[in-house]
Amino acid sequence: MAEAPLDLGQLAIDRTPSPSHPSSTPRRRRWISRFVLPIGILIGFAMLLAVAAGQHWMPRKSVSVIPVIAKRAEVVQAGQTLFQSPGWIEPRPTAISVAALAPGVIESLLVVEGQPVKRGEPVARLISIDAELNVQQAKNTVAIRQGELQRAEAEWNAAMVRFKNPVHLEVQLADAESMLARAETELAKLPFMIEAAQANVEYARNNMQGKRSAEGAISGRIVARAESDHAAESAKLQELQRRQPNLQREVDALKTKVRAFEKQLNLLVEETRQVEEAKAKVASSKALWEEAKIELRQAELALERNVVKAPMDGRILRLIASPGTRVSGMASSTGHSASTVVEMYDPDRLQVRADVRLEDVPMIRKGQPVEIETASSSLVIQGRVLQATSAANVQKNTLEVKVELIDPPPTVSPEMLVTATFLSPATESDVDAAKDKQRLFVPEALVQAGDSGSFVWCVTEDETARQTPVVVGGAGGDGLVEIESGLNVTDKLIANVPSDLESGDPISVVSEDTTMGMN
Repeated sequence: MAEAPLDLGQLAIDRTPSPSHPSSTPRRRRWISRFVLPIGILIGFAMLLAVAAGQHWMPRKSVSVIPVIAKRAEVVQAGQTLFQSPGWIEPRPTAISVAALAPGVIESLLVVEGQPVKRGEPVARLISIDAELNVQQAKNTVAIRQGELQRAEAEWNAAMVRFKNPVHLEVQLADAESMLARAETELAKLPFMIEAAQANVEYARNNMQGKRSAEGAISGRIVARAESDHAAESAKLQELQRRQPNLQREVDALKTKVRAFEKQLNLLVEETRQVEEAKAKVASSKALWEEAKIELRQAELALERNVVKAPMDGRILRLIASPGTRVSGMASSTGHSASTVVEMYDPDRLQVRADVRLEDVPMIRKGQPVEIETASSSLVIQGRVLQATSAANVQKNTLEVKVELIDPPPTVSPEMLVTATFLSPATESDVDAAKDKQRLFVPEALVQAGDSGSFVWCVTEDETARQTPVVVGGAGGDGLVEIESGLNVTDKLIANVPSDLESGDPISVVSEDTTMGMN
């Protein structure tokens, strides 16, 4: 049978707008899908290319890098001999200088080198006659000052008695009051005396006139006498009349004087001043007495210091001065040796100053065990490293290391030659873990210090600079330093850091040094 022909018209889409939708909606959708969306995609892609090209076209700083140096931890058996060094014994930390605290001349030395002494035991004597005279003079001064103080205290006590019992002022006040009373009595009597004087004048006048009238019958002498009596009574009356204002002024003056004495008795100004002066004199005399006692104590101390005593239990290391030597005491203008008499040391505190070769210095650790051998002891003396000093010997190519002696025997003493055998310190308990442990090192010159600590410059995967904080450990030799944390073994360090380099700057790696730390 022949197949029916395919009708493609059935696959056609009817785009005739329906009555419920306006004809503009399909046109708007076609415009967005055909123009806006492709243009937006093209703009985003162009911006992405611009950013990528911008980073590529930006100027980059050329740098050289080196890798982080990784070394496996070496496991050394504890107590294994590392190396030997010669040295000598010395006091720890130093010898003790026994100095004369007072200036003078040494009269005698009471010890010899190597002699054991106890704390406070005399080691030397100075000529002390001058110090003895100074003590006697100071005692006399103390006695004089004490007498002055007692005299001042007596004056103070007397002033206090006068202040509390002002009898002298009361006597003066009583005298003034008595004189005032007499003056007031005289003033009160004055009117009566004037009246009597007036009567006498009148009588004398009458008598005189009577005598004058009988002048022929009586003698002239009687008349003259009557006239004289009248004149005398008149004069007496005038004197009494003139006395009244003077007596009044005298009474007023005595009243003022009485009031002044009463005020003085109430205020006690002069007595208060005497008390305060006596009190100040007592304080001054007491201060002078105390100063004299201090001078006496200083003189006694100077006399006591004429005997030089050991400041500690120990042994005499060496005699510095000899009889007849002048010592300067604690004078600041003199040197240290000008007052030193002997040197001492503690036989229980000794150390070895070992000359360690520079190539062996990296194996030195604080607290490291050391065995010390010397001809004066048949036993090996145990010790431990205190610290390495900064005293390097250019000729011998060595560095001095201090080693503490643990329980040194009594047969050893300073300046004995020894041989110090340095042993390996205790290592990690888990040896297998120590074998797998890696230690990271970088050149010490690449480690920089900032406000937040130490850091190095690293190169990131996208070739930008990064400032990486690190924790620095000990030195690793050959100019390397151990990094305890902050870096990975895959990190690359910038060797030649530009001065204007900042974190995030693009860089270009021009070379890499992989030979560092391979020796």
